[in-house]
Amino acid sequence: MKILEKFGKEEIAYVYLGETSRGNLVEFVESIQPPIPRDEKWVLIVSTLNGCPVQCMMCDAGGFYKGKLTKEEILEQILYLVSTRYSKKVPVKKFKIQFARMGEPSLNDEVLEVLKELPEILDAPGLLPSISTVAPTGTDDFFEKLYEIKEKFYRNRFQLQFSIHSTDEKQRDKIIPIKKWNFEKIALYGEKFVKEGDRKVTLNFALAKENIVDSKVIKSYFSPEKFLIKITPVNPTYSAIKNGLHSDIDLNNFMPVNHKNFVEELKEYGYDVLISIGELEENNIGSNCGQYVQKHLLEKQKIENAYNFVK
Repeated sequence: MKILEKFGKEEIAYVYLGETSRGNLVEFVESIQPPIPRDEKWVLIVSTLNGCPVQCMMCDAGGFYKGKLTKEEILEQILYLVSTRYSKKVPVKKFKIQFARMGEPSLNDEVLEVLKELPEILDAPGLLPSISTVAPTGTDDFFEKLYEIKEKFYRNRFQLQFSIHSTDEKQRDKIIPIKKWNFEKIALYGEKFVKEGDRKVTLNFALAKENIVDSKVIKSYFSPEKFLIKITPVNPTYSAIKNGLHSDIDLNNFMPVNHKNFVEELKEYGYDVLISIGELEENNIGSNCGQYVQKHLLEKQKIENAYNFVK
């Protein structure tokens, strides 16, 4: 792995631009969550594709696609970051590896090979892999194998997230412009995936004021015993601005504005609801979800409230 650029702050996050052994340009991230120290929680976010073919409306990493990264290229990102802090022994209580920086992970079976090898490569009792997906059509085999890998290697310590963003079918298709699993199929998979002691499957909403969300739709498909709801802001990205998406999260009281009733009704139905807001300075670093430094570097007209650490 050849590091081309590094942006950020030691006490929050770094974004790395790197060139893999096969010449692919990738971005990957390490972050902590102040005031939690690194030995308590350390998060790595790695790329699985060179670009992304999905082009979600709020994500800067879409718009081009140059192919899948190999198992070795994904591991290069992880092992580079581990080597900067530790040996292959990672004494971190919660060591989270998210396959979510660039690329839809279920479109690359090499992600599964990485998951198989990580327990052998790293001595990391706190290892918590995390897959965030829109569940494209045609990925059934990936998810069947993922279930088997979770059962063999990661019982009670695997995080699976489906990004859905809207409960309106037409709007969801607009936000995530790719053929994908419907709610019924996601629900059936989640019921199978979550066994006793496992983490619940997350349903993620990057909640814009413009998004249509209905708690009754969620209740009709998803069991509170197997699924939790995560609400995140729409982070400041070029794509969100271009597509007219405005975050609905009030950063002063950590609650939605237009969709406050949605959250309250979900809680009444028995769902665990997490309002997840990262460090706001990560917007300036470019390490938050949906951000992509290479997009910023290519844009002539820069946005003002993000990527300010990137010169």
